[in-house]
Amino acid sequence: MPPAGMREDGGMSTIVAVCQFSPTASRADNRARIADLTAEAARRGAHLVVFPEYSSYFVDPMDSTLAENAEPLEGAFVRALQETASAHDVTIVAGLVEDAGEKVRNALVAVDATGLRAVYRKQHLYDAFGQTESDWIEAGAIDEPQTLEIEGLRFAMMTCYDLRFPEVARTLVDAGADVIVVPAEWVRGPLKEQHWTTLLAARAIENTVYVVAADHPGPIGVGHSQVIDPQGVVLAGVGTGEGIAVAEITAGAIARVREVNPVLRLRRYAVVPR
Repeated sequence: MPPAGMREDGGMSTIVAVCQFSPTASRADNRARIADLTAEAARRGAHLVVFPEYSSYFVDPMDSTLAENAEPLEGAFVRALQETASAHDVTIVAGLVEDAGEKVRNALVAVDATGLRAVYRKQHLYDAFGQTESDWIEAGAIDEPQTLEIEGLRFAMMTCYDLRFPEVARTLVDAGADVIVVPAEWVRGPLKEQHWTTLLAARAIENTVYVVAADHPGPIGVGHSQVIDPQGVVLAGVGTGEGIAVAEITAGAIARVREVNPVLRLRRYAVVPR
């Protein structure tokens, strides 16, 4: 048998799961739901389990309780993720409402048995389509992307509205990402499902990477959490309700696509922060 993370043909691979669920205003209930879904994803072979944006706490519409229920990176939510990850030998990515004083940060955390592996803070706030996320959230700094390796593949994170800004994904790829993980709360509305699925595929195709995206289900989110390959093909997905989708991703698929479609090598522009 080949070593863990290696296919019979010698290429590196891993199994990922997207867990589409509805976080609530109960932090304890959210942690318990994540533990149950992680157990099921691990039973189905997943090494990476991805949950939506705002997994630690969510209310609609947003209000001052966000700050009241925000947590530090060393708080109960991340500790619970570490315990769950350790119990099932997986890495978990989930959205955290992070304490930042008067406002909060919309953060993503990647956690395994050893603890916190990477953090991403939402850079583009959802002040669009009649929403004003900036009333409650402060934007993350434009720092060097944090990546993490799982089974020989390199992962990086971005969230929700950042998906509409292709420069974010390109900076992650420039940092070495093979896979872009996108937790979201993609709010339902006219054409929003089409925007979600189109943009996920576009980020995969233009960067020749996998995209692993987890959304909230209806009635607030559009659902359609997906695992998408470097050619924009959906390998696995969930509909509009709660559920789990699992797929294998491989380094070999990335290499094959980049051989015939070398867009990263041929591009003539770099990304420069404003």
